[in-house]
Order: sequence, then structure tokens, then C-alpha cells
Amino acid sequence: MKSKETFRLQLGRNLRRIRAGRKLTIEDLALESGLAYSQISRIELGKINTTAYTIHILSHALKVDPSEFYRMDKP
Repeated sequence: MKSKETFRLQLGRNLRRIRAGRKLTIEDLALESGLAYSQISRIELGKINTTAYTIHILSHALKVDPSEFYRMDKP
């Protein structure tokens, strides 16, 4: 099993990849989701753990299944 830090970093990379793939800025996503710019930024950087509810909000705003955030790179 990967460490918590590795998990947070991968989740953040997935969020950034999905957001960028939709051509959205962090500000755009913040406006769409109702979350704070700083919260989204910290999630993307892997600085904070996030809740299942926040993942739900982000997946709804980005129109993706929540499982997309949990895709892990192969070692």
C-alpha cells in the first residue's frame, strides 16, 4: 500500500489532469464547485487530505465519476 503522502499527491495530480483536460483554471473550478480557490490548490498540490464529500462536489462540477480521482500510477 502506498503512503498517505503518495496517495494525496496522486489524487492531486488526477484532479489537476482532469481540470486541465476540461480547460478550466482553478478559479473556474472554484466558481463552478463553490469551493475556495485555496482549497482546490492545496488538494492539487497534495498538501491536504480531502473528504469524500469534497470529491463528490468536484466530480459533479467536473462531470466525472469520483473514481477518476483515485486512479493510481503504476509503481
